Amino acid sequence: MKNQYHTSQLSSNQCGSSLVQTIDAPLPLVWSIIRRFDNPQAYKLFVKSCKLRSGNGGIGSVREVMVVSGLPAATSTERLDELDDECHVMMISIIGGDHRLVNYRSTTTLHEISEEGMNGGKTEVVESYVVDVPAGNSKEDTCCFANMIIGCNLSEKLHNELATQTIFICLEIVEDIVEAQIQTSPET
Repeated sequence: MKNQYHTSQLSSNQCGSSLVQTIDAPLPLVWSIIRRFDNPQAYKLFVKSCKLRSGNGGIGSVREVMVVSGLPAATSTERLDELDDECHVMMISIIGGDHRLVNYRSTTTLHEISEEGMNGGKTEVVESYVVDVPAGNSKEDTCCFANMIIGCNLSEKLHNELATQTIFICLEIVEDIVEAQIQTSPET
């Protein structure tokens, strides 16, 4: 399935790459965070805020992303082209903004990693992209910049968000157990 989504024909003025990150969390948990088109700041380090301009977060929705200071951009307008909850595939196109990522298209897929004796599982996240090379830049420089952004997005903040989500899930389980014990305990 990876090759089905991560193989692109590049024109002479384009570059592209794929980045792979293994996340020590089960696929359903990772997907629940990444699939949220309306909330990329939950795991993307360079996103300050996000506002849906049209749609409800489903295919065809458009979001306006505000980027943290220090990057050569302030905003990015992005469209959700595909969202497949069964195959864990998300495709996004950048359609505007004050940056140089023209005709940027990305595909993110999640794949379960099963290892014997593993409790909970791991997830492989693959993000690939294609983008036009801006005038005055090389393919290498353009890919280096995009790879740096994607690599940061797939690393620390996503791991932190997953840890937070896991804590919330554990707290909910504990609350359910305590509530069940209170309901079943004999009155004294």
